[in-house]
Amino acid sequence: MRRLSHRRNAPRLPATSVYTVPMKQLTRTAVALAVLVIGATPASADLKLVQTMTGKGGMVSMNGTSTTYIKGLKMRTDTVTGDTTRSMVFDLDAQKMYMFDSKKKEADVWDMADFGKQIAVAADTSQMKASVKPTGQTKQVAGQNANGYEMSISMPTTIGDPKNGMAMTVTLAGPIWVVKGAPGTADYLRFYKAAAEKGWIFTDPNAAKRSPGQARAMAEMYNQLAATGGVPYETEMNIKMGGEGPMAAMMEKMGGMSSTTIVQSSDTATLAADLFAPPAGYKLNAKK
Repeated sequence: MRRLSHRRNAPRLPATSVYTVPMKQLTRTAVALAVLVIGATPASADLKLVQTMTGKGGMVSMNGTSTTYIKGLKMRTDTVTGDTTRSMVFDLDAQKMYMFDSKKKEADVWDMADFGKQIAVAADTSQMKASVKPTGQTKQVAGQNANGYEMSISMPTTIGDPKNGMAMTVTLAGPIWVVKGAPGTADYLRFYKAAAEKGWIFTDPNAAKRSPGQARAMAEMYNQLAATGGVPYETEMNIKMGGEGPMAAMMEKMGGMSSTTIVQSSDTATLAADLFAPPAGYKLNAKK
């Protein structure tokens, strides 16, 4: 989910003899999770949000800035880390996900109708446990009265090869503060309800293939947030992996992922339609 704190102004592992995840993959996973965290923000038919985020996942820092755009059933996130901007576009109507960055003039294109079926088969959600419970607490967030909730989601997952990988449990937990009747609430709920009905995930599909359970847990997080009937203005996300065996023990010692996201500005001006597609001239690479 996302951030540890939202304020508004106007979609991996250490190397061992069991399984090795290159640092490049770990970084890509962290960025994808960062994008996920950023996605759970106030929305309207057309919305632009500029944010900063701080966090870490294992040995990877996720400090940077991000901009989220929502237009109807489309969303785009631009995450800046260092001198690179990584973009993800989620087009629910076309059932396409686009991933590209500012350095390579090409974009990966995923057919999410087909990919969603693959993830549904790979991750058995019957073992998932999810809840968002009201705490009865209230506080002011960005000048709005927010209600407190405690989120908890756990999902069995397999790290690495789905057949021979390591079985573990991923847990997402943290407090959230939800504002009822916030600007853009109806459109926010509409977007995530449609995504849930289509079986969408908001994680890098490459990462989802390696850990489908984690991807489904992240998607369920958004479904649970939408079920509150409001918009999360402040969110803390902590992700932990647990299991048995030396590898699991090493991962637990290494620590999970935590993040804080702060909305710096909000703009509801009309967004251009071509913002929700790869830039003109980019080479398109079909992925499966």
